[in-house]
Amino acid sequence: MLHRRTPTLTALMTAAVLALGACDSGGGSASDDAGREVSEGPSVIVPGKPGEAAETMSAKEAAERRGDDDTPNAADFTYTQMMITHHGQALTMSALAPKRAASQKVKRLASRISAAQRPEIGAMKRWLKSHGGPREGAGHEHAGHDHATMPGMATKAQLKQLRAAKGKAFDQLFLKLMITHHGGAVTMATEVLSEGNNIQVEEMANDVVAQQTSEIGRMRQMG
Repeated sequence: MLHRRTPTLTALMTAAVLALGACDSGGGSASDDAGREVSEGPSVIVPGKPGEAAETMSAKEAAERRGDDDTPNAADFTYTQMMITHHGQALTMSALAPKRAASQKVKRLASRISAAQRPEIGAMKRWLKSHGGPREGAGHEHAGHDHATMPGMATKAQLKQLRAAKGKAFDQLFLKLMITHHGGAVTMATEVLSEGNNIQVEEMANDVVAQQTSEIGRMRQMG
């Protein structure tokens, strides 16, 4: 079972994920790296022992390091159930952009968010099904169903305001709400990286941290 990660290591994990796209982690050629990723799976961030840096390794290597037991725990079930709902709101917000946004950049951003998060919802639903289905009360009382307890979720009033907005007013509100929404997703993902035990959930959470942190940067530039 994974040992609990400290806040410092969690921050290091996040930084390391963001650096993956910019740094060459090995000395081999790009074709060698591509071949290794195909054969061993995507890279994940694995925390070191107290005082040691986190490591980047393939999913296969991480599973071997961890041992055979990556049985999902309450944190894994809570995360997937919450994130399905969280991603669902992002799809709802993004669906408004084609007819209401003034900026083509905002429209393209909304399209990218939908294209990325819809398959992620499908992957998390398949993961839940393969591990016995959703668990009521898994880890937390809300089990992902109480929107107010999820970080970054827009309120009903904010969604009503977004639906009523148009043009530049929509663009500004959409970016404001989506930056907060993405920030909440990153918070949830870093929590499960600290508390979860399943390698597949860890991979999905690493993807959320990398992708949504990058998009937060782009949205802040757009705003």
